[in-house]
Amino acid sequence: MSNKKENHTKPLRLFKIEQAIQDLGYPSVERLQKELEVSRRTILRDIEQLKLYYNAPIEYDYFKKGYYYSDNTYFVKNMMLTESEVFAVTGILPLMERYKNTPLQKTIEKVYDTLSQMLPNQVEVQSSFANDVEFIADPVPVISEEVFNDVFKATKLHKIMKFKYRSLSSTEYKVHELYPYKIYNQKGDWYILGYSTKYEKFATFTLARMKSIELGEDFEPDPDYKKKIHIDPSFGIWNNDSKPQKIELFFDKSVNTYILERTWHKNQKCKQNEDGSVYLSFESNQMQETLYWCLRFGASVTVINPPELKEMYAEEVKKMAAKL
Repeated sequence: MSNKKENHTKPLRLFKIEQAIQDLGYPSVERLQKELEVSRRTILRDIEQLKLYYNAPIEYDYFKKGYYYSDNTYFVKNMMLTESEVFAVTGILPLMERYKNTPLQKTIEKVYDTLSQMLPNQVEVQSSFANDVEFIADPVPVISEEVFNDVFKATKLHKIMKFKYRSLSSTEYKVHELYPYKIYNQKGDWYILGYSTKYEKFATFTLARMKSIELGEDFEPDPDYKKKIHIDPSFGIWNNDSKPQKIELFFDKSVNTYILERTWHKNQKCKQNEDGSVYLSFESNQMQETLYWCLRFGASVTVINPPELKEMYAEEVKKMAAKL
């Protein structure tokens, strides 16, 4: 076994041996060999390491022909985490932000607390990395527990949903009926995509703007529904019938590194020009979402194509200027 592979598998193997001694009831070397698919020599070496480096009170019962703990309250008291392992753990934290303000937040916190209680009192980390990094998340809307649970239930069980919905520019809630097909999480926001009887086509709704959900009869999902939805997960999940268009943008030198170092779209073409400006192009049918994205860069971006996007951008700039 190579050293690299051994470094990845050994901690897990030690953990499994420790758990086996706790739970299996006097496991023998032969049984541990079979469970972990390693040699007798490896098992014996791992047990010695548990004794030496983790002060594991492992004893061998010659009558029962297996290992046990002379101290029943013992578990591995020291966990050595490398810098890369700490990075991997802390890298998961931003993903948890996707579930903030949803019922899943309580469940995740409960699991996290349980894992924390299972950890030893002393955790030695070979890096100050964990103290030097802080994740800053975007604000996310609050979703009621009833809405969240009902949407997931309706989607899983293929049940027709009736609910009240407040659109982005509306001041009141209106009744909708939806045949739910798929739930999306995009940048922390939760959406449900399904067939709307009101719009007579597939449409996307934000969970945070829904309330008073009623689950109705079962429905048979359309096996060809994927051919009837037109979204672009790279830029937006709003279903529309518009065909993807080639979007071409110029970014000036002031933001060239920022644009070059990121993948904005899976089919993008990005290159730096001689004057330091950056050309970026990709295909998408999400004009409105692309417009919002372009506005983030202010005067640093120039819309080249398509004409529709140029007009939308110019009109939005005029509206903003009129408010000054």
